Amino acid sequence: MCYYLAGTLSPPLKSRLMSVVSAADGDAVQYGVEFGVVSGSARSILVAERICLNFMQRMSGIATATAAMVAAAAGHAAKILDTRKTAPGLRLLDKWAVALGGGTPHRMGLYDMMMIKDNHIAAAGGISQAVAAAEAYIQQHGLDGVQVEVETSNLDQVQQVLDVLASGAAPHVTRVMLDNMTLKDASCPGGVAVSLLKQAVAKIAGKVQTEASGNVTLQSVAEIASSGVDFISVGALTHSVKALDISLNVVTR
Repeated sequence: MCYYLAGTLSPPLKSRLMSVVSAADGDAVQYGVEFGVVSGSARSILVAERICLNFMQRMSGIATATAAMVAAAAGHAAKILDTRKTAPGLRLLDKWAVALGGGTPHRMGLYDMMMIKDNHIAAAGGISQAVAAAEAYIQQHGLDGVQVEVETSNLDQVQQVLDVLASGAAPHVTRVMLDNMTLKDASCPGGVAVSLLKQAVAKIAGKVQTEASGNVTLQSVAEIASSGVDFISVGALTHSVKALDISLNVVTR
């Protein structure tokens, strides 16, 4: 993967280097294992080295963190999502890495799902007004395939979304985000209290999809998943990535 990217950024490198890899994208490797050999002139290798390692270390770090999060939530139906909190210019690669780690890429941009967040609701004057504006925009621009997600932070807001849905005025609303409905509590499993989240999921009762967000860690994700939510979004997968320790050592012949 990184060899392909390096060659894309600097095509002449492809003709000067040969690579043999023993691990495919998404494979697990142990620290200290050699999983690839690049052959060519020292000059060409050194030119490509930092480009390759930068991509490989970042993407491998994202994939590793995602795989750990997916494993921690195993046994529950919830899927692990990324967010748009990616490095400028690297969104496609960051989300590719999430997919390689077993996560589900979510919202490449503002165009593939409409998100009504707290600031949109405040600017519109309320949830019903914000949803009405979104539905009007979709109709005016012929965007019938676009789905809408509404962010909520308490049970009253969840009920407001349900009321709009019941009125038939929100045909494109397919998901409710349950934001920060998990409260940090060291006395609870995973260090979070999820009673409010469970109440919200029960109230929605499958009418639309549910997505939990906030206070998601390796320690808390299983408990959050136990609430019955459909999705768990984790911004830290891409905005707080820890690069994997990968190096290239030159051997002369």
